[in-house]
Amino acid sequence: MTVRMRFALACAGVFFFLGALTVTGVYFVVRSELEYRADLITPDYIQNYYRYERPYEVARRNAMRVRSAYQRETLAGVRTLGGLIVLAATAAAFGAGWRAAGWVLRPVKTVTETARRVAQSHDLTERIGYEGPRDEVKELTEIYDTMLGRLARSFDGQRRFVANASHELRTPLTINRTLVDVAVRRPDATDDVKRLGESLLLVNTRHERLIDGLLALAEGEQSVLDRRPFDLTDVAEHVLDQAGEEAGEREVTIHRLLDSAPTTGEAVLVERLVQNLVENAIRHNHPKGEVWVTTRRRAEQVELVVANTGLHVPPYEIETIFQPFRRLHGDRLRSERGSGLGLSIVRVIAEAHHGTVTARPRDEGGLTITVELPVDQSAP
Repeated sequence: MTVRMRFALACAGVFFFLGALTVTGVYFVVRSELEYRADLITPDYIQNYYRYERPYEVARRNAMRVRSAYQRETLAGVRTLGGLIVLAATAAAFGAGWRAAGWVLRPVKTVTETARRVAQSHDLTERIGYEGPRDEVKELTEIYDTMLGRLARSFDGQRRFVANASHELRTPLTINRTLVDVAVRRPDATDDVKRLGESLLLVNTRHERLIDGLLALAEGEQSVLDRRPFDLTDVAEHVLDQAGEEAGEREVTIHRLLDSAPTTGEAVLVERLVQNLVENAIRHNHPKGEVWVTTRRRAEQVELVVANTGLHVPPYEIETIFQPFRRLHGDRLRSERGSGLGLSIVRVIAEAHHGTVTARPRDEGGLTITVELPVDQSAP
């Protein structure tokens, strides 16, 4: 029940209680005023001189019946009319309370709409900026704006730290790769040196992939403001063409069902999203396995569905795969499969585009991951 409804019901309840109390008081006052009074029905001089005369007794009984009927009808009128007035006034009090609550809560509604817009847009730079009298609502909005500012500074600091650290680490890794590559290509390099160099290159590649994932994670957490139209099908085709060689090496068959799926956003980020999903589907598969990639348009959404064969995934582990550095089946040593950031990047990119990503295990093994993004309304 909303605050406005509770306020209106409280107004109606208070008025009903006070009205019922007033009508009850009036009822008892009228009743007491209409009670039998001997000095009016039978005055003293009648009691002394005409008390035992029959005509008087007949008249007195008639007067008593008239008084009783008048009292009964009057009290019934007080009850009926008073009850109707109380009910009508209660309904009027409910309506007045409803309108008054709407007027009082109007600033709160404005604050709520702004807060919802900030939460949905992931844009922590926006502020409520409430302009109004210095009251409780004003104080609440100032506290909320202060909290948003602190959160924005905190998130910006984290993103800058990740980005700066990633850039700083990239340079020595590039130098290491160059030095190792030169060493293993020397004519006098022994087989042991070459094997050691190949191992070092694999480790270096793993670290470079980890840094690239951290950078993508930091960039994906920022809301996409420059939204441009593109077709998700084109992005998926490009990614699948690039992934064909790796799929062939791992003996994985890719099935495509790509229908038009117009959307808006940053195509480069969405390409990274599709690439991570396809790479995961290929690498977390078994030889002779299969991958199905589907794009389609559904009402107000476009969908990208990537399904693959592989090991069975327990339903309780579904949510954990979207957390950074989490891998299924305790697979932390198989570094060639990835850095553990792939699906985390998929989620933040989808959310930055106001989309969603869900996963569910396949009965035959493997996963089905569905990404939904807003449709481009300008598309035919």
